[in-house]
Amino acid sequence: QVQLVESGGGLVQPGGSLRLSCAASGIIFSIYAMGWYRQAPGKQRELVTTITSGGRTNYADSVKGRFTISRDNAKKTVYLQMNSLRPEDTAVYYCNTRSPTTHMDYWGKGTLVTVSS
Repeated sequence: QVQLVESGGGLVQPGGSLRLSCAASGIIFSIYAMGWYRQAPGKQRELVTTITSGGRTNYADSVKGRFTISRDNAKKTVYLQMNSLRPEDTAVYYCNTRSPTTHMDYWGKGTLVTVSS
């Protein structure tokens, strides 16, 4: 059974930083690409960033230069370091992966990030 469990969300002031973690189980983590999505109130879920099994990364324009995705295959965990946070980064952040064989998507339950003074 595939499980993705996010942690690290919370309330932060504008300009602050947070690091999100996503612990995976039930998959051969090292061969899976991983991603972070977010959904702000009243908006559709959007892609934030992805990292391939080989470590290649991709970012939405809105977070380039501020967010960094990384992975630790030994810990089966993907991280999202978020710096210079803005109120518009407020959202529920979801961890995602897709099976390279069945192409089924898996999602965590999300962690809330609130950027406010």
